[in-house]
Amino acid sequence: MGALNGVKVLDLSRLLPGPYCSLIMADYGAEVIKIEEPGQGDYIRWRKPAIEEIGARHLTVNRNKKSIELNLKTEEGKAIFKKMAESADVILESFRPGVMDRLGIGYDEISKINEGIVYCSLTGYGQTGPYRRLPGHDINYIGYSGILGLIGEKDGKPVVPGVQIADLGGGALMALSGIMMALFHKEKTGKGQYVDISMLDGAVTWLYAALSDYFASGSIPERGKTRLDGHFAFYNVYETKDQKYLSVGASEKKFWKEICELVGKPEWIELHEGPEDVQEQLKKDMSELFKQRNQQEWLDLLQTKDTCVGPVYNIDEIFSDSQIIERELFTEMNHPVAGMIKQIGFPIKFSHTPGKIHSHAPILGEHTEEILSALNYSRANIDDFRSKGVIGTHTPVGN
Repeated sequence: MGALNGVKVLDLSRLLPGPYCSLIMADYGAEVIKIEEPGQGDYIRWRKPAIEEIGARHLTVNRNKKSIELNLKTEEGKAIFKKMAESADVILESFRPGVMDRLGIGYDEISKINEGIVYCSLTGYGQTGPYRRLPGHDINYIGYSGILGLIGEKDGKPVVPGVQIADLGGGALMALSGIMMALFHKEKTGKGQYVDISMLDGAVTWLYAALSDYFASGSIPERGKTRLDGHFAFYNVYETKDQKYLSVGASEKKFWKEICELVGKPEWIELHEGPEDVQEQLKKDMSELFKQRNQQEWLDLLQTKDTCVGPVYNIDEIFSDSQIIERELFTEMNHPVAGMIKQIGFPIKFSHTPGKIHSHAPILGEHTEEILSALNYSRANIDDFRSKGVIGTHTPVGN
């Protein structure tokens, strides 16, 4: 049994932020049903690279979910959705503000038929404000938030991060937190509520360190010139002889002292938080030193000591790391079309309700008939819906 066993989620979101949020719920026991446009579905299904013409990202982020093709622009489609919503605990959607209301299936309408519904809208800028109707992507949200302006080297331009900070940290995880808190409130009161999540809002709250310092000092933090973004030699990335890299994070002096002693440079110890000119020279000296040996040689010397030194891996190297293997962060599963595929494991380790992969990422509309039958629609009803374009033409896998 999963921690969220018995929780039913209707997921209308697409691409990454919403589906990542619902993935975590699905992995830990919730029944997640993807509501998808007939014939098209979630766009992530078709993104390359693909395995057997199924988008690789769909195969991972949409596992453990069901799929129904439902045309919400038809009256019959809206009626089916409302019938599904009567017994749902959570609705998750990521359309621009106002879309669900115009369709007649917004929070105000759904809460009339299910007062316990937790209805979460996950959007770039939230439901209010001058930007609320603007399109956007992660790079825009972190740009507005100030995060992007902090990433990069001193005197260089901002650097686009290789992972989606606002999409996942500011959006998906904030939505998950909001949904869980609303469900907890519902458990105590029986009342659901509306949850308005903005990826920009979430990204701004990632600035607690930078903003707290700014509040106190009034000094605007500059890229590459603060404590944890490359200003100090003790917190930086260094190239090794074999063109690989080390991450050095000896922010505390005790870790710095250990490094200096192990590399035979005790004279560096007191330079830990020296002035800017000292840091610039120290970074040059450390760069020269680390280029004298291969990455593994330095790791053999430093990695297992109290130094906060580690490797900078490429993606293909993480699969052989002993810590990642021990924590079971990768596994495999069989998909009826794509075959045996790799999957990312579970980040939250529960003692009694662990995460579990129980089903493959669904074929578009794979569970349409199953879901409609459970709602007491007859075979004649289903065939009629299909002929009218209310549902898709896909049939269950194996039929």
